[in-house]
Amino acid sequence: MFKGDASRAVPQRADSEETRRQILETALALFRERGFERTTIRDIAAGAGLSLGAAYYYFNSKEAIVGAYYNYVQEEHLARSREAFSAGGSLRDRLRAALHAKIDIVQKDRELLRALFRYGGDPEHPLSWFGPATREQRQFSVNIFAEALAGERLPDDVRDAAPTLLWTLHMGILLYFLFDASPGQRRTRRLIDAAVDFVVDVKRVATSRLLRPMRRRVMAILRDAGLLTAPPPK
Repeated sequence: MFKGDASRAVPQRADSEETRRQILETALALFRERGFERTTIRDIAAGAGLSLGAAYYYFNSKEAIVGAYYNYVQEEHLARSREAFSAGGSLRDRLRAALHAKIDIVQKDRELLRALFRYGGDPEHPLSWFGPATREQRQFSVNIFAEALAGERLPDDVRDAAPTLLWTLHMGILLYFLFDASPGQRRTRRLIDAAVDFVVDVKRVATSRLLRPMRRRVMAILRDAGLLTAPPPK
């Protein structure tokens, strides 16, 4: 309708983004209240004040809505982490900031994420955190940890592997968080601080030249298992 009229096309795009945001926020509220399985697209459309067809125009399934939620989490995580990184500080400070920020973002969604956890073991499911459908989101998250390491003096093999290993650590912490029954998930917070301290201590030892042959062997094992995709150092 607005072809050739850029001044009118922009509001149309803005309206479209606002509608997508409204559907996403409505869906998350219903997922939190009723659970993922019990909520239907019809429920979401009604809650957002839209027809069922309009809701399907923006999201063709509940899984697509969750995919948009995953994107939001990663983008928010990047924004908060970069804000913390810009303040400077040590590697310990940056890693703590990145890991605590992720927990802050998903704090209200433990029940939703627990419901979605059942799909994690099926790599073909679109909501699997480890499947091909979420590869871009996974890499986005890995890159946040690469930024946390920026400026650190690291051997090439460690720099190649460390972001993925840190992402793996953060996934383990996230899983612990989902089932942490301590008030305010204080145990998760303590686990983050202890894990970061351990990582920083290991970094001092693991980057030693004397351990280079052992590092290369470990990296080769991880690559052969498909756990690392970075090429070996030249």
